[in-house]
Amino acid sequence: MHLSVVILAAGQGKRMNSDLPKVLQPLAGRPLLQHVIRTARELEPANIYVVYGHGGAQVQAALSQEPVEWILQANQLGTGHAVMQAMCVIPDDHTVLVLYGDVPLIRAPSLKKLVALAAEGTLALLSVTLDDAAGYGRILRGADGRVSAIVEHRDASPAELDIRELNSGLMAAPAGRLREWLLGLGSNNAAREYYLTDAVAGAVQSGYRVDTVLTARAAEVVGVNDKIQLAQVEALYRRERAEELMLAGATLVDPERIDIRGEVAIERDVFIDVNAVFIGHVRLGRGVKIGPNCVIGDSELGAGTEVYANSLLDNARVAENCRIGPFARVRPDTVLHDGVHIGNFVEVKNSEIGVGSKANHLSYLGDTRVGSGVNVGAGSVTCNYDGQNKWPTIIEDGAFIGSGSMLVAPVRIGAGATIGAGSTITESAADGELTLTRAQQKTIAGWTRPDKLDEEAKAAAIDAALTKPKP
Repeated sequence: MHLSVVILAAGQGKRMNSDLPKVLQPLAGRPLLQHVIRTARELEPANIYVVYGHGGAQVQAALSQEPVEWILQANQLGTGHAVMQAMCVIPDDHTVLVLYGDVPLIRAPSLKKLVALAAEGTLALLSVTLDDAAGYGRILRGADGRVSAIVEHRDASPAELDIRELNSGLMAAPAGRLREWLLGLGSNNAAREYYLTDAVAGAVQSGYRVDTVLTARAAEVVGVNDKIQLAQVEALYRRERAEELMLAGATLVDPERIDIRGEVAIERDVFIDVNAVFIGHVRLGRGVKIGPNCVIGDSELGAGTEVYANSLLDNARVAENCRIGPFARVRPDTVLHDGVHIGNFVEVKNSEIGVGSKANHLSYLGDTRVGSGVNVGAGSVTCNYDGQNKWPTIIEDGAFIGSGSMLVAPVRIGAGATIGAGSTITESAADGELTLTRAQQKTIAGWTRPDKLDEEAKAAAIDAALTKPKP
C-alpha cells in the first residue's frame, strides 16, 4: 500500500488576532503544524503534502527542514477545494489520509486504523463523541445504521444538532475514488464553500461503504482557532506528557505544573518538582532529582544527579552524582564528570569539569578545562574574553583556587597548585606551589568619612569633579 498524507494548513486564523499564521502558533515550543507533520511521519508515507495559503512564505520558512511538499491554495474555497489542489499529484493507486494543521494532538494509532480501513476500499472517518458539540459536523446514519452523510454545524437542523456522533474532519480514502467524489462537490451551503465532508454523500451515492473509527480520546481531535483554545490544547498536551513520565517511573510533585517542549527520556525513580521546563531532547538517569523552577534544554543527566531550585541547563552533559544549583547556570558545550558540584550563582560555559571538582559559590568558568579534585573558591572568574577573542584556562588536577581570584586567560594552573585568595593571575602557575598577588595594605591615619551634603552642595561637587581639567 502506498500512502499520501495531505495536511490542510491554508487557513488565515483571524480569531488568533496575531501576525503569526495560525499553524505556526506555538504548542509546547513547536508550531502546531510541526506536531501534525511529526505524527504523519510515524506512518512512513510515500509523501506528505502541506496545502498552504495565508502566510505561505512564513510557514515554509519556519518549517523548511521538514520533509514535505508544499501545495498552494491561492483561493480559500473550502476544505474540499484544498484537498483537490493536492490530488493533482497523487496517483490513483495511493491511499489518501487528510489531516489538519490546527489539530495537533492526533496520534498515530488512530490514523493507522483509518488508513487500514481505506486500504480495503472504504471511505474512513475519524469520529468522536462529545457533550459540547458546537462547531462539529454531525454524522448522519440511515435506517440500516450505515453512514449516509455529514452535515456541518451551521447547516444542521435542530434535530441534527442533537446528534452527538461527530465528525473530526480527519479521513482516509482510496485516491482514485476520492478524486471522483471531490469532482462532484457543490457549494450550495451557508458558507458557499466546497466541503470535504460532502464527499461522504458522494461515496454513498456511488455505492461505496463509509466506515467510522471512534477515537477514545477526545483530545486527539481538538482544533485550535483562537488563543483560548491554544491554551486548552497546551494543557492537554502537558497532561499527556506528564502521564507518560509518571508511567515510566517519574514522581511529579504536580503534573499540572510541568512543561515538556520536546522529548524527555527517563529511567526509574526520577523526581521532578513544580514548574520544571524541559526543552528539546533531555535524558534523565535513574534517581535524578529536579528542583522547582528549573529549565533544562538538550541535556543529559546521569544517575543520582540533583539539580536544585532555579537552575538553568542548556546543552550540557552531566555525569552521575553531580550537584547543581540553586541558581546555577550551565551553558552550552559543558561537560561535568562524576561528582562535580556547581553551586549557587555559578555559571559554566564551554567547559569540562573533572571528577569530584567543585565551584560552589558565585563564580564563572568559561572556556575552561578543569581536572579532577579541584576547588574553585567563591567569587573566582576565568577572564576568557579580551573584547575580540575567547581564550582557554587550564586548571590541572588537585589545584585550589582561592576566593576572589581572577584567572586571566590564556593561563594554566598547575597540578596541585594553590592560588591565594584575591589574586589576579596573568601567567601560568607552577605545579604544587602557592602563587598569589598582593597589593600593599595601607592604613590612612586620621582619615574620616565624608559629611552628608545637601542637594545643592552635592550638585556643586559633582559639577566641579566633572569639569576639573585633566592633569
